[in-house]
Amino acid sequence: MTRWNTSHIPDQTGRSAVVTGANSGIGYVTARELARRGARVVLACRSTERGAAALDRLRSEVPAAEAEFRRLDLADLSSVRDFAAGLDDFDGDRLGLLINNAGVMALPHRTTADGFEMQFGTNHLGHFALTGLLLPKLLATPGARVVTVSSMLHALANVDLGDLNSERSYGRWTAYARSKSANLLFTRELSTRLAAAGSAVVAATAHPGYAATNLQTAGVKMEGRRAAERAIDLGTRLIGQPADGGALGTLCAATAPHMRPDSFIGPRSGLRGAPARCFRAPWTANGGTAAALWAASEQLTGVRYDFAVPAATR
Repeated sequence: MTRWNTSHIPDQTGRSAVVTGANSGIGYVTARELARRGARVVLACRSTERGAAALDRLRSEVPAAEAEFRRLDLADLSSVRDFAAGLDDFDGDRLGLLINNAGVMALPHRTTADGFEMQFGTNHLGHFALTGLLLPKLLATPGARVVTVSSMLHALANVDLGDLNSERSYGRWTAYARSKSANLLFTRELSTRLAAAGSAVVAATAHPGYAATNLQTAGVKMEGRRAAERAIDLGTRLIGQPADGGALGTLCAATAPHMRPDSFIGPRSGLRGAPARCFRAPWTANGGTAAALWAASEQLTGVRYDFAVPAATR
């Protein structure tokens, strides 16, 4: 996969895709490049205004795109359920790609509509519920994949199974790292369960390196810390790679032939460059932790996965 780039994306004609957080940054680039290669894409975004604007932009850049916007708020499980139920009119009972991209980073303490710590609730639980609700469509689609976007910052902290919602103490970066470790543990357990069910669906994880998007400044903006916002913005511009580069890991994991289940794809350097299989913290390969997190996630979201695999896709 040395020097992999968007020219290596195979033809996606006939494939349907859902990309969460597709209104900007790497989510938008991912949706655009999949549409450019012929995929039919749903831009799943929380903001109706920003989602509609992103759809207009995508259609201007890719005039032949088959794309649509649908509202999805991952910080509200009722919105996740409504989105999944409403997707029944999109490509029937099939879904070729689910890109779990949306996320929040290093926010001051906030909770979701369901009372979960915002970063864990959005980055992990929202996507856990969405994937489970869309799993029957994925299982029914030959060659389907689930790609969840994590971060190299996952290496700062493992999940705390005794305090998943950071109720004992809250540190914004620790909570972010835990949510990103949860993304990797989720993909590991999902891969294990798919294999046990005899499914050919591939679950992989990606990271963008240090990508110049609006994610880095969201937390300080919420607090009105203008000096910090300017400093982070300057550092991001100097060190980070553009969103087009940050999306390569996701696009590679979603489309490169022969992707191995539970792969972690992103810039090998950690910051920028062509995607490759890269380092992950040892705890994200712990099957016991992954299984325990899965059980807790089912209990917290109320979503139980049905791994009944249609015979035609085994």
